[in-house]
Amino acid sequence: MKILVSGKIKGIVLKSNNPINFLGTVDKKTGIISDKNHELFGKSIKDVILVFPSGVGSSVGAYTIYSIKSNDTAPLAMICTKADLTVATGCALANIPLVIISENEFSLIKNGQTISFDTRTDEFIINW
Repeated sequence: MKILVSGKIKGIVLKSNNPINFLGTVDKKTGIISDKNHELFGKSIKDVILVFPSGVGSSVGAYTIYSIKSNDTAPLAMICTKADLTVATGCALANIPLVIISENEFSLIKNGQTISFDTRTDEFIINW
C-alpha cells in the first residue's frame, strides 16, 4: 500500500473495474455517477470507500473531487491501482484519504465489503 493522502477510515466498498472521469461522470452536487455508460451509473459515491483502477480525463476533474467534498457528497476514501494526477490532486485538495494498492490486492476487494485503514499505522483490514 502506498499512501498519497493519509487518514483513518472505515466504510463499505463501492468498486468499479473501470476508470472514472470525475469531470464527466460524477455529479458535483449529488455525488451520483451520471454517465449512462459507466458500470456505476446511478450509484452514489457519498460516504463509501470508492475503489477503482484510476482516474481518466481532464485535470479539471480534481476540482470536481474538491466540489463533491465541499457539497458533502464525497467518498470517505479512495483506493486505486494507479496514481493519476487528477485523483491525487483532487484528494489532496479535498483531504480525502487516498491509497494505491497492487493489481492483486485490487482483485481481492469486492463491492459491499467493509474496509478499514489507518495510514499512520499502515493497518489495512478487509472484512471478508
